[in-house]
Amino acid sequence: MIRKIVHIDQDKCDGCGLCVPSCAEGAIKIVDGKAQIAADNLCDGLGACLGECPQDAITIIEREAEEFDEVAVEKHLSAHGAAPAAHGHGHGHGHGHGHGHGHGHGHGHGHGHGHGGGCPGSRVQSFAPAPSAPAAPAGAIQSQLAQWPVQLHLVPVTAPYFKDAELLITADCVPFAYANYHQDFLAGKAVVVGCPKLDDNNAYLAKLTELFRVSGIKGITVLRMEVPCCGGIVMAARQALAASGMEIPFREVTISIRGEIVER
Repeated sequence: MIRKIVHIDQDKCDGCGLCVPSCAEGAIKIVDGKAQIAADNLCDGLGACLGECPQDAITIIEREAEEFDEVAVEKHLSAHGAAPAAHGHGHGHGHGHGHGHGHGHGHGHGHGHGHGGGCPGSRVQSFAPAPSAPAAPAGAIQSQLAQWPVQLHLVPVTAPYFKDAELLITADCVPFAYANYHQDFLAGKAVVVGCPKLDDNNAYLAKLTELFRVSGIKGITVLRMEVPCCGGIVMAARQALAASGMEIPFREVTISIRGEIVER
């Protein structure tokens, strides 16, 4: 059938992931550093993601596409551990009541978006802490931080602590999830911290490009969370390294929300 559906311009998309949490159906995913529609029947064509793309890579087009399928959406969200969106029927355009909001299609079908959403990075979760490790020897744990500031927006690219250093680019949430962050990753490294979902990823790209070009760092490790939107900081770092023209060893490490290393 011919219907309205989201189109993502792959040439414009920089993989920041900001569009992912705006889709309550989980229809958008990051694949090889680019946002893509996971399946046509998951996209309702309403365009809730349109205003979230800083690159204007997302538009609504009309093309041959499988019909939007609410049952498929619920199965998709459940398979990825997200709460299914709340669905209801209505006429025209309007807002639902309670904790969701709904949009109506021209033929009288509508659905609401609940708090669960389609993005694992935005999903509310509660879980018990991991079992405690054997008691450590008495005494305070020593911080391995050897610089200040740490926020990417604030560090000067010519700071002396970058010279001949291994650089650790850390997504904001990582130190909260990974208990041994200081000892396993931060020790002996310079660090910059940021969140591509809350900040301007283009600003990160520009800052990192200059940092790689002039600072004299000798290695880069990007430490990110497993959630899709966190891929933006990896993409910014990779693009910045290419733009800088420097040849610097690059490593990416992914941490799960339960504090485990899932990819090296």
